[in-house]
Amino acid sequence: MTYTPKKCGVKFKPPAIILIYEDEKTKKIRQRSMPVRNFSKFSDCSRAAEELKNNPRHKPFLGGVSLQQLQKLYQLLRNSLSGLSLDRSLEIIHKENTIDPEEDLNKLDDKELDQKKKIMDELFEKNRKKSDDPDFVYDVEVDFAQVEPIESCGWDDEETNEDF
Repeated sequence: MTYTPKKCGVKFKPPAIILIYEDEKTKKIRQRSMPVRNFSKFSDCSRAAEELKNNPRHKPFLGGVSLQQLQKLYQLLRNSLSGLSLDRSLEIIHKENTIDPEEDLNKLDDKELDQKKKIMDELFEKNRKKSDDPDFVYDVEVDFAQVEPIESCGWDDEETNEDF
């Protein structure tokens, strides 16, 4: 059977991951509730998300849901169990899952760098145009406006090739 996820969310009491999906066979919209058990404010969200995604009961339904999205839902649950409000929790998750263009990624440790790379990969996949998209154009040519004059560098001048 094939299922297409439409929305994915979290329910706090009792803790559960909620999936709204379309059954491709019947073309009906359905809701699936996946209870979260043995999860505390000290649990590892990435591990819990992987376990849920690989669970044989839920795997067919979660095929189209990214691991990053499930991790965010588990982070919401963990923050709720820690006593944080929903607004504060969403603010923290948004800060952790966005990339600051001014941030020096060379100063991050391996775990943080991997997290940033996953965020960039997810953003790339979200924005990527595929050949079967209706607005796909094969050969795009763009002329960029020149704001400032082009600076010439001494190393690429033909007159200074005396060193070679």
